[in-house]
Amino acid sequence: MTLLSEDQSARPQPCRLPEPGKHIRNSLHQFSTGYSGSKEEYMTSGESVVYQNMDPPKRSRGRLILHGMVMFGREFCYAVEAAFVTPVLLSVGLPRSLYSLVWLISPILGFLLQPIIGSASDYCRSPWGRRRPYILALGIFMLLGITLFLNGDAVISAIITDKSLKSVWAIVVVMFGVVLFDFAADFIDGPIKAYLFDVCSYQDKDRGLHYHALLTGLGGAFGYLVGAMDWGHSVIGKLLGSEYQVIYFFSALTWGIFLTVHLFSIPEIPLGKAPSAADLTPPSALRLLGSHSNVYGSLAKEPVSLPTSIPDHRPRSFSALGEANSVTSSAKQPNKAQKKMTFRSLMKAIINMPHHYRCLCVSHLLGWTAFLCNMLFFTDFMGQIVYKGNPYADHNSASYAIYERGVEVGCWGLCINAVSSALYSYVQRFLLQYIGLKGLYFMGYFVFGLGTSLIGLFPNIIATLVLCSVFGVMSSTLYTIPFNLIAEYQREEEEQLKLQGNDEGPRGTGVDCAALTCMVQLAQIIVGAGLGALVNMAGSVIVVVVSASTMSLLGCIFIALFIKYVD
Repeated sequence: MTLLSEDQSARPQPCRLPEPGKHIRNSLHQFSTGYSGSKEEYMTSGESVVYQNMDPPKRSRGRLILHGMVMFGREFCYAVEAAFVTPVLLSVGLPRSLYSLVWLISPILGFLLQPIIGSASDYCRSPWGRRRPYILALGIFMLLGITLFLNGDAVISAIITDKSLKSVWAIVVVMFGVVLFDFAADFIDGPIKAYLFDVCSYQDKDRGLHYHALLTGLGGAFGYLVGAMDWGHSVIGKLLGSEYQVIYFFSALTWGIFLTVHLFSIPEIPLGKAPSAADLTPPSALRLLGSHSNVYGSLAKEPVSLPTSIPDHRPRSFSALGEANSVTSSAKQPNKAQKKMTFRSLMKAIINMPHHYRCLCVSHLLGWTAFLCNMLFFTDFMGQIVYKGNPYADHNSASYAIYERGVEVGCWGLCINAVSSALYSYVQRFLLQYIGLKGLYFMGYFVFGLGTSLIGLFPNIIATLVLCSVFGVMSSTLYTIPFNLIAEYQREEEEQLKLQGNDEGPRGTGVDCAALTCMVQLAQIIVGAGLGALVNMAGSVIVVVVSASTMSLLGCIFIALFIKYVD
């Protein structure tokens, strides 16, 4: 529901030249191939090898936009899922105490398998390329998942006539569809970003990530907009059968077209195939990288002396959105010395992080827990609390119609959230020079906590829709500020090493970004496991906004006390 460190390992595929006996400098590392050794090895791993950088040609703006269209389609479908999962599950008869558990299965799988799945695409030898086969397979799973999710009830109703049996099978099919879609949509982002890095020069990477971020926001806004419309009484609604079938039609059409456009946007060079002259530009310099240059989170060793220095052209970008989403990424030519990232090695690396990085992870966990408490159940809150409808009523009753109307208006609120998130990302640039990163971080949590508190206290339509703009403030904060803090911590460490005259390179930022991404999945696990029980105990879904407000304000306190300040 969103940034990778800008590193030299993300550059297009290099040509490897062996040069034994020399110490070399490790690059910053990607999440997809990790290191599972001891703490000392984690800090000093390296091996002698030289890479010659061969950049792909400059990509046109049109190609980069076509490549990014998949993010529009993905976020469009994500918006539909976020808006309708809870209403659909409740409408098929899922007990209120269990409805948050549907969000529990997919993040557990992601938390355990993401390093393995991300690494697998690095070793794919398909003639179609390393990334596109995985993107296609996951894209098909997404389509199958959303098909079962939005059509499962209708299909089961047509097949089974027994009411009790029909309810059980409808719940099973819809839940399976949700889990399958969520799993595929979460995992597809890593190969998409890796595909971008593989086929683009370093200069085009930043442009490509910008278009990805822009199209992600637009996709979410349009997805919520489609969900906000009353399709049940329209001509197309009567033709297709129900509102959910109309939404499915637009979702499947959007995803199918944009996935196809993405897959044919830029050619990909298969692993092991020598690139043609048309695919590469002449090498600009020799790059010295370790054989563990894709090891996630390790530190650089002493570099080899070169006749001339190699400047670091990496720009410092304020927008970390594209960066954090790429933490699974693009290991270059794999070799026998590399070790794949495992769940155990990732946990070991997180434990060995400096204190201020761990504090950042805790605050990120609090923030995402607050955000997901509200966002995953907001349309249900609108239908039950603001509009006072009943999701368990007969589908042809007035009470259920009122609930559906509340869900539609909730989608308008989430659309406001998507727009305000995009606008606030630009406002952040102006506020940064006055209050700094820590101030922006605190303000995002505080505004969200205050806004959700007011929604809980005054649950009327106008006030709730106006306050939906604070969701966008929190969204933009979570997608950018923590990763920019990591970049600044990295910069400070580099400066301290220079002042100390230390020849060692700084920490790699790979594990840090991976840890933040894992906090998102851990937050979803916490919400899925606990929020349903809280709703059942309280007897009202108003507890979702109360929980969101509480966690956000706790995050404010934690940021003020424990997050390291940077200039």
